[in-house]
Amino acid sequence: MKKVEAIIKPFKLDEVKESLSEVGVEGMTVTEVKGFGRTGGKREIYRGAEYVVDFIPKIKLEIIVADEQLHQVLDVIQKAARTGRIGDGKIFVLPVEEVIRIRTGEKGAEAV
Repeated sequence: MKKVEAIIKPFKLDEVKESLSEVGVEGMTVTEVKGFGRTGGKREIYRGAEYVVDFIPKIKLEIIVADEQLHQVLDVIQKAARTGRIGDGKIFVLPVEEVIRIRTGEKGAEAV
C-alpha cells in the first residue's frame, strides 16, 4: 500500500474529489494548510504599500491506495488539479507498512 499526499489549490478540491471517486477512491483526509515553494510567496499592494504574503493557502489530501491503483490515482490527481500556472502543487508518495481499522480490527487492504 502507498500513502499519497497531494498539496493542491483550494478551488480544485471538488474537481479532484469527484475524479478520485470515479476511479474508486472511497476515502481521504483533507486538511487546510499554508505554505510556499520556489516562488517564496507572492507580492501584493495594500493602500500603496507592498508586502509579501509568505504562506499561500493550500489543501492537503491524504489517501491510502493499493499498489496496483497508485498510478491511476496519481494521474487523476495530476489532471484534475492542474491549472498550468505556478503553485499548482505537489504529490508525494510514501510506503505504508500497516493499516488497522480501529472499530473492527481489520488489517491491511481490508481496513482501507
